[in-house]
Amino acid sequence: MEDYSSGEEVVFNADEANVTIKECIEGVIGGTEYNQNKVNQWTASIVEHSLTQLVKQGRPFKFIVNCAIMQKSGAGLHTANSCYWDTTTDGSCTVRWENRTMYCVVSVFAVAVNL
Repeated sequence: MEDYSSGEEVVFNADEANVTIKECIEGVIGGTEYNQNKVNQWTASIVEHSLTQLVKQGRPFKFIVNCAIMQKSGAGLHTANSCYWDTTTDGSCTVRWENRTMYCVVSVFAVAVNL
């Protein structure tokens, strides 16, 4: 774990977070078919795994993770996020994952903690 108490500015690495989140999604629903009865369990599991992996990186951020899973049916899906924060340190990323039967959209918001 790195020491961030020296006052150096830490910036959220969205590319690194993208890889982490994709791995979490794959680990939970990769290779499965959409199942309405499991969606609540899947979303909770994806959020918990993602949060655990992000926190393990040991960077001084508070994280907010949101997950939506939708069955592929030909219907449209539109999402939007907006934040009021310090753009030099804080950041976000959104991962869109899909297979033959469903879409999964995970958004991560990272807010820097002043140590």
